[in-house]
Amino acid sequence: MRSFHPAAILLPLILATSSAMALSLDDLSNKDASGGLKAALEKGSLAAVGKLGVENGFLNNDKVRIPLPHILEQARPILKMTGHAQQLDELVAAMNHAAEAAVPMAKPLLLDAVKSMSIADAKGILTGGDTSVTDFFRNKTSAQLTVRFTPIVKKVTDRADLAARYNSTMAQASRLGLAREQATVENYVTQRTLDGLFVMIAEEEKAIRADPIGAGSKIIGKVFGALGK
Repeated sequence: MRSFHPAAILLPLILATSSAMALSLDDLSNKDASGGLKAALEKGSLAAVGKLGVENGFLNNDKVRIPLPHILEQARPILKMTGHAQQLDELVAAMNHAAEAAVPMAKPLLLDAVKSMSIADAKGILTGGDTSVTDFFRNKTSAQLTVRFTPIVKKVTDRADLAARYNSTMAQASRLGLAREQATVENYVTQRTLDGLFVMIAEEEKAIRADPIGAGSKIIGKVFGALGK
């Protein structure tokens, strides 16, 4: 019977391992760079939407929880003294529930952004820093997300009595040139919703960059693993 020396088996494995470890970003094919990044973008963005677009997804997350507009926060002591404490709490809850209701609308736009990404975009993002993926999404989708989020947010925040008072007061302030915040609750919440979404996408992006193999995709591991070379 023919016998095999252990070295005959181990040597090819060692060479293959060494070759894989020597992989650098320059060695990646355009297909790999694009495929790996698109997989990462899809994974990170959908995970972010999944975490925020659920009941209390904003309200119970200190990183993205939407506070009262600054002018109302400043007036909180007076409003409480005049019996409006419950309305303040209701408005905070309404704003955060509006955000969680709007976020799922981001999913198709984020996926469209991934599909539209060029190979040049892919390689640029791979070497652009820890939040370059998030910046890509922000630049590609912010305007469209604002349009989609606003009516959903307004539908929810309109149920809060204090929202109407805020909007009326800010409208008057705007006419006098005194407004320094978003003129309506829905505009304020829409912007905060966008900010929260991109905060969570950034969290997912950093996690994938830190542990690409753990991200569960060979191509993500291959591409992002090359960045450490």
